[in-house]
Amino acid sequence: MAWDDAVVVEGSVPDRAVNVCRAHPKVAVLPAPGFGPAELGSALAHRVASRTLVVFSALGDPFRERFERVEPAEAMCRGWDGVSLVLCLDESRQDGPAPVVTGPLTGPGRWALPDGEFAAGSAGRSVLPYEARALALARLGPRAGDLVWDIGSGCGAVAIECARLGAAAVAVERTASGVERVRANTAAHGVEVRAVRGEAPAVLTHLADPDGVFVGGGPGTGRELESIVLSAARRARRAVVVAVPDRERISPVRSALASCGFAAEGVLLRSERLDAPSAAPVPPVCLVWGTR
Repeated sequence: MAWDDAVVVEGSVPDRAVNVCRAHPKVAVLPAPGFGPAELGSALAHRVASRTLVVFSALGDPFRERFERVEPAEAMCRGWDGVSLVLCLDESRQDGPAPVVTGPLTGPGRWALPDGEFAAGSAGRSVLPYEARALALARLGPRAGDLVWDIGSGCGAVAIECARLGAAAVAVERTASGVERVRANTAAHGVEVRAVRGEAPAVLTHLADPDGVFVGGGPGTGRELESIVLSAARRARRAVVVAVPDRERISPVRSALASCGFAAEGVLLRSERLDAPSAAPVPPVCLVWGTR
């Protein structure tokens, strides 16, 4: 049986281990004191429609090593000794695409972080409001194993959020001060984002093909917006999200996406934050995105 599509969890936090087994079709559970096949079987027996447990005992011992397949209800009624590993399988879902990584892929507790958690730097540079960032992240769908470009990154907020969600991220900025701003914000959030200085779309030729691309509508992408979107869409494997600065640019951006085989959609977001009704209103943001 292939191992490289299994999620590996420890039984030291039983509730989380059980939830992973409920969500994923192939999970390798490392037992812990007080949590083994019986406890896992008891937790799963009445919570999932179909699971099989494969219990490995005394792995590495040429005389005692063995494995056996049991249903959760059977596992909970037995005593177990010397268990090395429990494989929890949903055999009805074993034919799906395999992930490329395994291990502790725990995501952040929150995303679309407050705007104030990113230093915007010089005048004229602003943070994409968290309302718009939440939708951009939803359409990009960053995950472990993905590469995301953040073009015209500004303060690096989108790239940083993608990195926090497990993706590799590249932030493209045209000025040295912009690159330093991205690096400072990246360090403050404890993630890895590669900051690249250069003018898009030319600088994009030196980057590896991305799964998703975010194109900011700031001064770094202004007159070249349509050509940047076209260059990004030609190489993006899954999604392109664009913050369009004005309504006149919506149609050209949609056309650029459609010409590269993307289904284009978009929204104009207007919001009023209830916790600060007297503050300056959040500027409206137009997002256009394409999915391949």
